[in-house]
Amino acid sequence: MSLAIGIDVGGTKLLGGVVDDEGRVIARLRRETPREGGKALTHLVAELVNQLQRDVQEEISNIGLSAAGFVSADRERMLAATNIAGWTGVNLAEELEPLIGSRIIVENDANAACWGEYRYGAGRNSRNMIFFILGTGMGGALIVDGQLFRGAHGTAAEFGHMRVNANGPLCGCGARGCFEQYCAGPALMRHVEEAIAAAPERAFELLRYGDGTLEGLTGHHVSAAAQAGDRIATTAFKLTGEWLGFGLASLVVILDPDLIVLGGGVSEAGEILAAPARESLARNASFSGHSLPNIVTAQMGNDAGLVGVADLARG
Repeated sequence: MSLAIGIDVGGTKLLGGVVDDEGRVIARLRRETPREGGKALTHLVAELVNQLQRDVQEEISNIGLSAAGFVSADRERMLAATNIAGWTGVNLAEELEPLIGSRIIVENDANAACWGEYRYGAGRNSRNMIFFILGTGMGGALIVDGQLFRGAHGTAAEFGHMRVNANGPLCGCGARGCFEQYCAGPALMRHVEEAIAAAPERAFELLRYGDGTLEGLTGHHVSAAAQAGDRIATTAFKLTGEWLGFGLASLVVILDPDLIVLGGGVSEAGEILAAPARESLARNASFSGHSLPNIVTAQMGNDAGLVGVADLARG
């Protein structure tokens, strides 16, 4: 049995695990992400790696780390750490090696989660797969002929910043009308607000899932309400799914995937999101009669990133 360690670094938490070659997490740890990031975070990563090795009483040389941001093509340096202070430009492989006694590979979080789903989750029977993380923003990753596609500079598959409306809302990247402005978590909540404005008399049932106010409503509340049949929540997911399918129509004609996997918090609604996305994709796809990929939701939840990056460390 070949063991590997995966560390998945987020803006608020670190997840670490020892993963066997069938994708099972046989030991795990969780820590809060230090706000100051930088050296404190790097040392915490090393602490998790060393503790996991003690927990399984085995030295493990296959170690991977995933984090949000741009990662260098050699998988050593964080070119830009999106939500992590003090890591931009840092060669993590170089800094961590003396602390853990082994080399470590660094991977973008969406790539890592995509690989986890491809190897052990919803994408097991795929060879060419598009993967989305629909959360606060839109992360993306791409499998081509059974391999992660990273592009010339290691930053491929930033699908969230594909422009779908030249006159759309201003995105944090500086462009207008980016894909994530219509399909990520904030977009879902904007669709909720628009539906409430159009039919305020229907808002009470939805708002009671939170604290009774629009400000107290979260994406998880909207998902739960949609699953219970709330009309405003289902309308918001329908519009989100329609925009998702619209953008996917362009990606499908370029990439010709056999599968599209939706992950992240927005995808927790399952078929309430996936069904309108499929319908929109079929309606907007070029070349009538062209074979279209299925759209499914991810299966591995929060383990996808750590399992995926652990498996990538073996290769």
